[in-house]
Amino acid sequence: MSRKWTRWLVGAVAAATVVLGAAAPASAASNLLANPGFEAGNTSGWTCSGATTVGSPVHSGSYALAATPAGQDYAQCSQRVTVLPNSAYTLSAYVQGSYIYLGATGTGGTDPQTWTVSGSYTQLSTSFTTGASTTSVTVYIHGWYGQPTYYADDFVLSGPGGGGGTPTAPAAPTGLSSPSQTSSSVSLAWTASSGDVSGYNVYQNGSKVASVSGTSYTATGLAASTTYQYAVSAYNSVGESPKSGTISATTKAGGGGNPGGSLPTHVLTGYWQNFYNGAKALKLADVPTTYDLVAVAFADATGTPGAISFTLDSGLSGQLGGYTDAQFTADIATLHSRGQKVILSVGGQNGTISVGDSSAATNFANSAYSIIQRYGFDGIDIDLENGVNATYMGQALHSLGSKVGAGFIVTLAPQTIDMQSTGMAYFQLALNIKDILTIVNMQYYNSGSMNGCDQGVYSQGTENFLTALACIQLQGGLRADQVGLGLPASSSAAGGGYMSPSTVNAGLDCLAKGANCGSFHPSATYPTIRGAMTWSINWDASNGYAFANTVHGHFGSL
Repeated sequence: MSRKWTRWLVGAVAAATVVLGAAAPASAASNLLANPGFEAGNTSGWTCSGATTVGSPVHSGSYALAATPAGQDYAQCSQRVTVLPNSAYTLSAYVQGSYIYLGATGTGGTDPQTWTVSGSYTQLSTSFTTGASTTSVTVYIHGWYGQPTYYADDFVLSGPGGGGGTPTAPAAPTGLSSPSQTSSSVSLAWTASSGDVSGYNVYQNGSKVASVSGTSYTATGLAASTTYQYAVSAYNSVGESPKSGTISATTKAGGGGNPGGSLPTHVLTGYWQNFYNGAKALKLADVPTTYDLVAVAFADATGTPGAISFTLDSGLSGQLGGYTDAQFTADIATLHSRGQKVILSVGGQNGTISVGDSSAATNFANSAYSIIQRYGFDGIDIDLENGVNATYMGQALHSLGSKVGAGFIVTLAPQTIDMQSTGMAYFQLALNIKDILTIVNMQYYNSGSMNGCDQGVYSQGTENFLTALACIQLQGGLRADQVGLGLPASSSAAGGGYMSPSTVNAGLDCLAKGANCGSFHPSATYPTIRGAMTWSINWDASNGYAFANTVHGHFGSL
């Protein structure tokens, strides 16, 4: 298909193997892993949590790995392996169970990860190329919170064997800079250290204030018009590197910004489809004022890493009897005159953007800013269901925000599985851009059952699913005004997870006031919960705007 026709189609990948970050095949076929088939009858060679070996089910031989997630533990097994720099490797394993992840970290390039849901043994495979200074990597497998026991067997890491050597502490980071500042925050970015790196320590005025896994950090809660000194170091199991060079960064004057400018306290966000898929075709000016924030779906990828473009879809224009760039631009101005905001959503079939390094981050920011200037968009929505790099996408969004200036809107639309813990890349991105983040409208659909903040397992399509999963974000560091509930506008708009607008209102009541709750009761109330999002305005129009009229009309009671 040429477009992302409906959001529910994306959910279908949960039943199939996804291979990410593929590199060239390894040049050697030797298996570099110890105890790869667990034929020793134990997990020797592996570092495991919640795991053992079993005689059945196995893929081959006499034993296989069995691991059971419990509470906040997703039952990971890992093994550190010596490798050669600038070399290609392929990692594979046979797995059986629900939400099983296979990947590698510390590769010195793009760390790969792939996952699947499998009723019988299925092979997972992914590839990577090591960096110029990489001499060891860690391969891992794990399940997911609240899921049953998974099984794994016959691991293979193929590629040239490593040269050994004694591990050392990493080199000092370089290139420390402060890409942007507000009256209460300073963003930092730096170049990764050479050698084996587990993370980075951030020092503010000589005192360590944070440890992070990526190469960026935003210091928040700072005083306005104040100069701070920053340095960073790298660390691994051996020790800590020397500190980088120290830089100075000065916060701006004033009492801080209001991400999203003049948006109301409670916001209804809707996606406007720049394509036709059976939902009612609409010109942008046809969107009713019950929608405070309109996300235009979607921007397109280009041949330049990180860069995006935007073109009105000819199929939509045909349905509308013609729709030009000039009319579309005028319609954005019309929505502005009504007090509505319009942002460009990055995602969909043609929008699988990858921002994996500083160059791609610069390309993203520059191309997005050009589109915003051309059409008059108020900001950007990140709806990348092919994964995000929290470090470099955060860098790109901070850069874009500094270009756009006051009133810049940035929203995120992760899937439920992307926000199950603060260790997930999307959650890390949200926290990295918390100083400029407007709303996270997580998609509470097409996901099946998920864990809530109380570690209970909740089914999509229920009020408990909304409140218990929103609780994870609210307890994980996001402000209540940065959390929205994303739902399908009708049963036609998604493959699963639709619930009546009145149930959405009950979820908002529960979070805001502690009223109308299901069996799950949050430990606190959040009166400034930001509101709701729906896919899509077009599907809502096909359903008589039942979602917008019911949900937006309820905001006044929150």
